[in-house]
Amino acid sequence: MGRISMAYIHEGEWPPGSVDIHIVKKSLRKAVFVAILLLPFACIFLSFKEISATLILWRMLLSGQFAILLLLLWNPVHKESVIIMPAFGVQLETHYASGRIIRRFIPAGEILKPVLLECVTPVTCYWSLSLLVRGKEELVLVFKELHPPMKMLLPVWKALCASMENKESPVT
Repeated sequence: MGRISMAYIHEGEWPPGSVDIHIVKKSLRKAVFVAILLLPFACIFLSFKEISATLILWRMLLSGQFAILLLLLWNPVHKESVIIMPAFGVQLETHYASGRIIRRFIPAGEILKPVLLECVTPVTCYWSLSLLVRGKEELVLVFKELHPPMKMLLPVWKALCASMENKESPVT
């Protein structure tokens, strides 16, 4: 099974100490391409009757659209981003394929520490980035839906650690 490819974008902090943006995007190009090619042909070959060319084309068109719809509904998150504002806090954004955006803001004074965790399930193993927040019993996941690899999480974790070291209100 092919993996959905991800891209990491870092819109650097300039001047130093200003807003630092980290974005993880997923690309559906490969998955959509495979679905468009394979699903219509599967529908055609599973049909045991002799059918006209027009009916074959309509089946291909409808099954391709159905496959794209399933892919969008299966995992609708298009990208997740972290905006680090050292003096104010961290804004976490989740962008859905439908256009909906959910934003969560965590003030700098409430963030105790960013934490990298290894998550193990019966099927897979992946890394996640979480925030230890004052007053919350559970860790706050930075990337809730997408599971970027460690090489993408490490620069975000370092930037979060650096912003926590530079914040003005000390953690007690």
